[in-house]
Amino acid sequence: MIVVIRPNTPREKVDEVIQEVQRLGYDPRPIFGTQQTIVAAIGDERTHHTLESLNALPQVEKVMPVQKRYKLASRESHPGNSIVNVDGVEIGGEKFCVMAGPCSVESEEQLLTTARAVKAAGATILRGGAYKPRTSPYEFQGLGKEGLRLLDLARQETGLKIITEVLSENHVEHVAQCADILQIGARNSQNFQLLIECARTGKPILLKRGLSQRIEEWLLAAEYILAHGNPNVMFCERGIRTFETYTRNTLDLGAVAIIKRESHLPVIIDPSQGCGRADLVRALCGGAVAMGADGLIIEVHPHPAEALSDGQQQLDFGGFSGLMNDLQPLLTAMKRTV
Repeated sequence: MIVVIRPNTPREKVDEVIQEVQRLGYDPRPIFGTQQTIVAAIGDERTHHTLESLNALPQVEKVMPVQKRYKLASRESHPGNSIVNVDGVEIGGEKFCVMAGPCSVESEEQLLTTARAVKAAGATILRGGAYKPRTSPYEFQGLGKEGLRLLDLARQETGLKIITEVLSENHVEHVAQCADILQIGARNSQNFQLLIECARTGKPILLKRGLSQRIEEWLLAAEYILAHGNPNVMFCERGIRTFETYTRNTLDLGAVAIIKRESHLPVIIDPSQGCGRADLVRALCGGAVAMGADGLIIEVHPHPAEALSDGQQQLDFGGFSGLMNDLQPLLTAMKRTV
């Protein structure tokens, strides 16, 4: 069940509700928002004592039964759309966020040149891989801590917020010191201990969909983060593995509509990984805007043919600038602003 606390309730009054939920046999999982708190009561609602009696408490706004397994991620627990605030950059609501940058951080010149170009074109968040999960052990694995240093340098020069991937529980602490958003990649989308460690940082988290992950599994992965006290979660559809070989992955734009129906959390689309082809990125971005996505994360490189990873799916600066211009009429039609 979900217990919704009235806005601006003092913490000691919230604690009273948490203690009562526990006394009635449930495991309370509070989520503290800026103005309002909800308490998820984890337990079988068919066998436990009803919590409807909590409506008698003056600090309780309402008590709602939720039968879906992803209680906190569900729109039943939070009917309105959540907005994730990344140090002043809002994702969700009327805002449309564009994250852009190279697949891998390769050098200071490459990263700073790209950061300046994507900012000039309208991006507000710089993406870049410091640690890279690669299928082959002989492929470029990223610069590691040096890559994080360069990302921090780019933030200082341009003011762009930083998103980068976390591969291991051992990396969480030092990646969180650099990143404004922690990215959980497709290969780690059900690495539950990593999800928990990232949740504990309190940083906004971009949760990519696994290569063969069902939508319910994706929602439950987000539930791990929410259940550990971090409400700042965004879904990222990046293509799934199907029988089709014409593209690297099959971008499931239908997932946007489903997640929007099922969950209150923002949805981001990764068209670069979604198809693995730079020549299709523009079309997929347009589709993402039309489907109601809250943002894009796009791979951009000064010289894609020379990229150390995934050059075939990265846009050059001219391509990215043209894409941003193409999106303006669609964003206006969807009543979104960058």
